[in-house]
Amino acid sequence: MDKRDKIHRALVTALGAVLLFAFIISAAVVVALHFRPLYYLDIKILHIAESSALPPETIRANYDVLVDYNSLWNRGELNFPDFPMSEGGRIHFQEVKEIFDAFQLLFLVSLGGFLLLRWKAAALRDGRYARIAGAACFILTALIGLFVLLGWDKAFVLFHKLFFANDLWLFDYRTDPVITILPDSFFLHEALLILVLVLLFGSLALILGDRKK
Repeated sequence: MDKRDKIHRALVTALGAVLLFAFIISAAVVVALHFRPLYYLDIKILHIAESSALPPETIRANYDVLVDYNSLWNRGELNFPDFPMSEGGRIHFQEVKEIFDAFQLLFLVSLGGFLLLRWKAAALRDGRYARIAGAACFILTALIGLFVLLGWDKAFVLFHKLFFANDLWLFDYRTDPVITILPDSFFLHEALLILVLVLLFGSLALILGDRKK
């Protein structure tokens, strides 16, 4: 194998690893977004019905509206059946949707790109790309997991400061009472679910890479 072939093989392997890593991360976010049973369970565990003074059926119905709104295919406006919403709250939910839309687009693009590259590039048949992507998943999970465990409140605030250029995420329950059914602990559980999924998918990538080696 000459130098040119080695460079080509290395570039294809790197691109395959990036695409697989992007697919794993975006897939974990997409699955967590649409995995409604976690929230349904949290209604009981976090005593959301008691703290919001609303029946579980009403809470689930409004949460389902929020999940449907954040779907990539939903282009309509957000209207909760049982909660009023301030203009600031509406803007924040629109910004959140833009983030989820980006992850869902990344999921589709990375999956399509990876499958096309995997089909076309013989350089990916040794499995090295999968081992790189799997290792990256473990490193990222360890870093984020450590940060979250050291202080979820600080991590929650830092996340919002990084992704939002305003303080509209600081909801007032009097103008945006939907916040009463969205406790911080639920978002912690969502974050942990995403990390677990990244670890699971990363492990599968490592297994795939070892079998190909």
